[in-house]
Amino acid sequence: MKITMIGHSTVLIEMSGLRILTDPYFGLRGNLAYSRPKPPSCKREDITDVDLILVSHNHFDHTDRAYFRALPSTTPILAPSKTSWVTKLKGGQNVSGISPWQQHQLRDITITAVPAWHSTITHGFILQSQGSTLYFAADTYYGKFMRRIGQDFKPDVALMPVTTYRIPLTMSESSAVAAARDLSAQVIIPIHLGIRPRSPLLRTAQTPAKFAERLRQAGITSNVTQLNEGESWSA
Repeated sequence: MKITMIGHSTVLIEMSGLRILTDPYFGLRGNLAYSRPKPPSCKREDITDVDLILVSHNHFDHTDRAYFRALPSTTPILAPSKTSWVTKLKGGQNVSGISPWQQHQLRDITITAVPAWHSTITHGFILQSQGSTLYFAADTYYGKFMRRIGQDFKPDVALMPVTTYRIPLTMSESSAVAAARDLSAQVIIPIHLGIRPRSPLLRTAQTPAKFAERLRQAGITSNVTQLNEGESWSA
């Protein structure tokens, strides 16, 4: 398994000879409320040779219209069933809907949609292949469903948000610790770090390093591995 941070929540997962991209977002400017401090590690056209796209939800920083249009029309896209029509409106061509706890088979990889709790309909995803399990949490607050994910799937690696802002978009440091306890993943890779509020009043001092320290204080042994744009982790 190899995980490469493209930027924000856009992550390239290489598993069992397949390439899976999560929540594509290649914009450079953000929007009126959020800026993008660092660009993604590659351009849209550099990463169209993927076997599957996972879309957790349709917010601007998780769905890239220009990227969808650049994909071959045969590239499959998995998105939440109730809002897959929005993904199509945003340029997705070969879109299939999936609901929580449903599975999708991509050759040797079993993909299971799991619940997420956000300001819109959102799913996380579990990827299982050859004895390895990865959890892509997407944008989510902490919820009791994470205990079931930990018990049923026992993820080796969790890609999850571990910091948030004054208008909470995802888990805070403290709630991410509760999630880490439930999941018991060996490795946690922070995501959703590629945008920030334009107003300093909405920013917080939360960081992945402070989350890692909270884990240590709580006696949780998960290894926090922060990937900057373009960096990879392999197992």
